[in-house]
Amino acid sequence: MGSAKVLPELTSELPAVRLKVAPQSVSAKSLDISKVVGLLEDPLTTNWKEKHLFVLRKLFERNHSGFLLRELTGVSRVLNFCAEKVKDHPEYAALLCEALKLCRLPFLKEKTSDEAKFAQDATQVLSHVGYLMRVSHDEVKQHVMECVKSFYNDVAPPQQLDGLQPTSPGYKLQLLERSDLPRTLLLSMAAVEQQPAIKLQLLQTLQILSSSSDMNCSSMVEAQGAERICLHMNEPDPSGQVLFRSSEILWNLLERGDKEEVIAQLSSMECVVSVKEAFCHLLLNARQTSDLQLRNDLLVITTFMAEKPNSLLVESLFAKQLVGCVTFPEMKRRSSLVQNLKLSYSNKDLKMKKLLLNLLVVMSRDVAALQLYEEELVMLFLLKLITSPTCLSERRSGLHHWSVVQQEELQLQALAALTSIAPLMLDDYMSCQGNTHLLLLLDWCVRPDDFFGHGHSFHGTGGRDSKKAQLRHCIRLLKSLTSLSEESVNQDLCDQGIINQLLGVLIQMDARCDEEEDVTVEIMSNIQMILSTLCETDIHRKELFGSEGVDMTVHFLRKGSSKFYSGLGHNKLLLSTIDCVRSCVVGCSATEDYFLAKEGAFLLLNLLSTSPRCVHGVVLSTLLDLCDNPNTPSHILSWRDAAGQTASRLLLQLWREEEEELGVSRNQHGGIADPQSPVLRGFQQDDKVLSLPATSPGAAVLEIPENLRAKIYFIFCCLGFQGLPGLSAEDYVTLSIVKRYLDFKVGEVWEEISRELSLDGVRPISPDEEALSTICKISEDTAGRIMAEQRSILQLQQQEDISEEKLVYREMKSHLRQQELAAESWKKYVSKTSNYDILKHFIGHVRAMQSTNLPGPAGMKVTLTRTLIGAEAVELDLVNLSAVTD
Repeated sequence: MGSAKVLPELTSELPAVRLKVAPQSVSAKSLDISKVVGLLEDPLTTNWKEKHLFVLRKLFERNHSGFLLRELTGVSRVLNFCAEKVKDHPEYAALLCEALKLCRLPFLKEKTSDEAKFAQDATQVLSHVGYLMRVSHDEVKQHVMECVKSFYNDVAPPQQLDGLQPTSPGYKLQLLERSDLPRTLLLSMAAVEQQPAIKLQLLQTLQILSSSSDMNCSSMVEAQGAERICLHMNEPDPSGQVLFRSSEILWNLLERGDKEEVIAQLSSMECVVSVKEAFCHLLLNARQTSDLQLRNDLLVITTFMAEKPNSLLVESLFAKQLVGCVTFPEMKRRSSLVQNLKLSYSNKDLKMKKLLLNLLVVMSRDVAALQLYEEELVMLFLLKLITSPTCLSERRSGLHHWSVVQQEELQLQALAALTSIAPLMLDDYMSCQGNTHLLLLLDWCVRPDDFFGHGHSFHGTGGRDSKKAQLRHCIRLLKSLTSLSEESVNQDLCDQGIINQLLGVLIQMDARCDEEEDVTVEIMSNIQMILSTLCETDIHRKELFGSEGVDMTVHFLRKGSSKFYSGLGHNKLLLSTIDCVRSCVVGCSATEDYFLAKEGAFLLLNLLSTSPRCVHGVVLSTLLDLCDNPNTPSHILSWRDAAGQTASRLLLQLWREEEEELGVSRNQHGGIADPQSPVLRGFQQDDKVLSLPATSPGAAVLEIPENLRAKIYFIFCCLGFQGLPGLSAEDYVTLSIVKRYLDFKVGEVWEEISRELSLDGVRPISPDEEALSTICKISEDTAGRIMAEQRSILQLQQQEDISEEKLVYREMKSHLRQQELAAESWKKYVSKTSNYDILKHFIGHVRAMQSTNLPGPAGMKVTLTRTLIGAEAVELDLVNLSAVTD
């Protein structure tokens, strides 16, 4: 809000006689702020300078403890009046300075609610404090900035008045964020260009404002703050602080403001040139630690600028100078900037070198920058930087070189840069024999030398006391290159023996038993992905993978999925192992047979039964590809899990789980519930009203690769649908659906075509319409036959269950009959020994007695000879008394 907007309402309350009162007779009551404003703004008193000065001094004396919140509207008008008068009457400047001193004190409130009630008035006062920067008086400007700085310090009023309290701490800072003060101070930069001392003080104030509040930064960014600061940071500066303060402000705007908007403001040609000049000046002249740090800060800002598409770094020739700096001193260049450059090889210089390497990666997104890299031999420089392992293990004499630790960090940074740049510059990479450099470095990484990595840098994570960090980035670079599927690069790697070399690295790393380190797991999974990429489409490379590679994959498959959710990357390792089987083993008869002989199919089925659902798709795909080998089905059919479950039953269980996940309609027994949609997914039923373009496949086709059903169906096609072991009735019901899956999908596609024609208002010709109707009817009839077959299966199962139940009942009945006979026999025996009417019919004597060493009556074996007396007498043979008692 500009000062022109604060136009006071003229007051006519002051009588003429009051205007003629002598200055000495002014009372405290006459110093009411509204009447003072009336005196100042009344056209009749416009030239009463002495009167104004006197009244204002009295007013400020009365408010020596601070301004009242309810009088702040008047204070704003007073400040505005004095600012307008300073140009013609410099005496008002002193009053402005006095008012600004009072503004440093906390505002005073009479009630607790005054803070909220007069917040808008207080905000306007702070805005008017900023507007005073337009006053062409150095002292006033200095007091404005001192006033703003005081807001960040708790200043207590010199004397507490009765009934008045200072506003709460931070009250002014909250209002400052809503005011125009940050924006106004920023815009005043142009007015102090020729006043170095005030300019520096203004920059210090802006630094404080930008470092303390996101809203202040937003206000400054809206006023093109980043561009204004950048364009003024190279102006003459006796103190040497302007560039430092400007850099700090830009940092604050990037961190706390709208980063994209700040970068956009800095991306103009003028700003790019300004940053270039500042950086080159510091590059050649910085000696103190603070200057070196400032140089590096400008590099970070430059990196942000380079991230913007179509940045002007190349057009401004800044990129050329940066590339010359990054290749120094490893590459000898004739650039005037580099010729005068002297490095101290300190940590600050190392930081600059690493920032420049990172900047190479960021700038590589620009095609023009890649052309510059080619001209400046950047690829040769990077390869030279990574292939110096001997320099890492031997410290050279002298002062002018990188230390062992610094060399290691630069090597790792260069490897990380090559991972992004080399795929974009393949011609340069191959002409510089990049593959040879990489494989030599890979060989050095696994060599048992006495090298102890320091691992201090970000890229050195996990590599302390070893070469693991170098190995990790070397493998990442190889993965980045091979993933391009550029045959010349891959063939060159294979010709140099990379397949056997990588297998050796894998075996060596696995032998160290440090799989609990995420870095180790990452390296192993990346190696497997490289091998998969190299061997996927080449039979000869699969043969090179050979038995050694098969042993490797079998070894990792045996580890199973128990660590899948450990968070160390074992999930990627498992998936890369399965992919390695599919790409490196499947497709070559020799490796397939060896894989099967090593129980590879069993291991895949074990994974299928124990691994998470997200792994099932890749395992089934690998099994399906492996089924092209005629020996595979027998291995699958002979597999059993720990509970004795067969592979066919496992596959059918997965089918049921998949259909439940897809929302396919099934009855309580797992059979077809709706013959019109036997395999239709739930969401497809909701999309029946949609009409897709002719170039887009329908939902019936799109869903096939997205789930497991098609894979399971084709595996059963290889296994056969008859004579499958270990299936229940429920499995046979599911199997009947699987067997007709392809027929159902064909019918579903034709039904989808018919529906879309209807939605589009297209009527096929009569023969086509009849054919469509017939095809849809055939699919429905097939579903009906399958439903009948499922009912038959369930009926047979029910009959079998009834038969088994009857058999159980017969066994139970027979058992009960045996118990009854035993009870009856015992009853007869007891009656022979205790019922006199029965005993008198027997005449017998002991024939023989024999001890059996058993307790009780069973311990004596008695043989009797007895004769039954009666008409129905029957001679009984020998009776074993012990058997009867049992």
